[in-house]
Amino acid sequence: MDSVFKALSDPTRRKILQLLKKKDMTVSEILEHFPISQPSLSHHLDTLKRAGLVIPERSGQFIVYSLNLSVFEEAEACILHFFSNDQKDPVS
Repeated sequence: MDSVFKALSDPTRRKILQLLKKKDMTVSEILEHFPISQPSLSHHLDTLKRAGLVIPERSGQFIVYSLNLSVFEEAEACILHFFSNDQKDPVS
């Protein structure tokens, strides 16, 4: 879960996730929304992928990124647990 929160700590990565919430996108489509280089964007996408927040899928010569909603649900459960009085750890 640490890698998820680390990935979410960066505003660029949060904006990427917001874009992917609307629709699945290729690197070049995502890049249109940022004033950064393609290698920088690839680094951000790799961080999101390692955290399990995005799923890359090859479509011809392109890689299309989509959200992995199950990881968001786990993070939500972790956050809700943090604010609850329940003693059981939902992410053990």
